[in-house]
Amino acid sequence: MSDDSLKIENKDKDNIDISEIHDIQVENEFDNCRLDRFLTEKFKDMSRSFIQKQIKDGLVKVNGKAVKSSYKLQSGDKVQMSICEPKDIAIVPENIPLDIIYEDSDIILINKPKQMVVHPAPGHYSGTLVNALMYHCGDELSGINGCMRPGIVHRIDMDTTGSLVVCKNDKAHQSLSEQLKEHSIRRIYVAIVHGNIKEDSGTVNAPIGRHPTDRKKMSTHCKNGRNAITHYKVLERFGDYTYIQCELETGRTHQIRVHMASIGHPLVGDEVYGPKKCPFKGLQGQTLHARTLGIIHPSTGEYLEVNAPLPEYFVDLLDRLRNIYG
Repeated sequence: MSDDSLKIENKDKDNIDISEIHDIQVENEFDNCRLDRFLTEKFKDMSRSFIQKQIKDGLVKVNGKAVKSSYKLQSGDKVQMSICEPKDIAIVPENIPLDIIYEDSDIILINKPKQMVVHPAPGHYSGTLVNALMYHCGDELSGINGCMRPGIVHRIDMDTTGSLVVCKNDKAHQSLSEQLKEHSIRRIYVAIVHGNIKEDSGTVNAPIGRHPTDRKKMSTHCKNGRNAITHYKVLERFGDYTYIQCELETGRTHQIRVHMASIGHPLVGDEVYGPKKCPFKGLQGQTLHARTLGIIHPSTGEYLEVNAPLPEYFVDLLDRLRNIYG
């Protein structure tokens, strides 16, 4: 990457940091699309106003040149976006209700709802799980991951629901981090995918890394991908759809979404790795729920397992599929 890509055309450049740089190639479907609309589609966890400010500040380039938000893209254009954020951001506690599955002096296990981002990120500094945790726990959150991610050991996508463990002190954080590193935490998800999976169970063993042309996506077709293993089992079949359980042996970004798409069964509602048009109205993102989470308790050393109940939208969709396909 050239040094030019790191220059910031902003009067307040001493007060901001570039935290990420993304290179994206424009696909055919976005031909003649406005630049700000294109980036809003690609960065669904960022507001359009934030993206427009990045463009205005010269942090977005098309084929190496800074352009306006209204610039019409052409298929094959190369877009580079530098994600920039102010230094010393104040993350404030917010009184947001939490669905708590289990809590003690060391850990808190949450059933995360849809549309909630786990921790603050560029363009998303409020309404996150961290904001809610800071209100609920006060100063009782581990500080290992800094002020932006207090207590956060692992995360799930904004539109993925379900169980998540948060640490209240550094000792618990170190213990859970080691369990994640050793792949000893039990994580079972349920999902609804496109197509009728023929076999009752199977394993996808395919390395996952950054997509070669779209840096916001992950892919099994990349150089230097990291080892990734997903075990799946069919729970119910509904003709054109299958309700499955997935147990993670590893925990890569978007792992289940990428692995199921790689074998021709993308998740229903996943517009990133599956069909752009969802067959069911009202869904917000992929039908994926982190149901079971099993850990070794950092203080007692005993095995602790929780199960997050299915969200209402997921239950409703299953009922609808059962009514349609009998």
